[in-house]
Amino acid sequence: MDTAAPVAIVLPAAGASARMRGRDKLLEPVDGIALLRRQALAALATGAHVLVTLPDPAGARGAALDGLALRRIAVPDAAEGMAASFRRAAAALPPGTPAAMVLLPDLPEITADDLRALLAARAAALPATPVLRATAADGTPGHPVIVPARLFPRLATLHGDTGARAILAGETVRAVALPGRRATTDLDTPEAWAAWRRARGEA
Repeated sequence: MDTAAPVAIVLPAAGASARMRGRDKLLEPVDGIALLRRQALAALATGAHVLVTLPDPAGARGAALDGLALRRIAVPDAAEGMAASFRRAAAALPPGTPAAMVLLPDLPEITADDLRALLAARAAALPATPVLRATAADGTPGHPVIVPARLFPRLATLHGDTGARAILAGETVRAVALPGRRATTDLDTPEAWAAWRRARGEA
């Protein structure tokens, strides 16, 4: 069994937030704190190693993580797309890491309990090492995704704006349903944020 070290959680937070028209979606307040900090706190609550990729660790996103016991990873080539974050994160994973959960930081409904559910599903699958992927309650594929160590070399060779599809190619993926649409609710525009807040009854 691959239990010698805790699973790592990777938050790829080096994207440009281009559709927000000048706002940074990862700094939008959710539950009273910046979304990126909220996601990092949820990840830390699981006891996992947490790594966050950032375009500039000293910038505003880095400041949102001040005081948290996690590793910040600079991605100077962030303009390439998601693959740059994956390569940098793969190179920074602690030795012996048995698996890595990729937690997109722009999923504002994901909770620490959701992350624990994925980790529990992984533990229940051992000694098999499947890819696990969160879905909405209706089965729609979403995030996070847990990638076993045997696929780390694939992470290290990705290029371009490549996300989970390339990692999962050819793999049998085990689905883990999360409540509601937590695994699929991502907010990329000011209009989407406004609609989501209205649905929550926020001003």
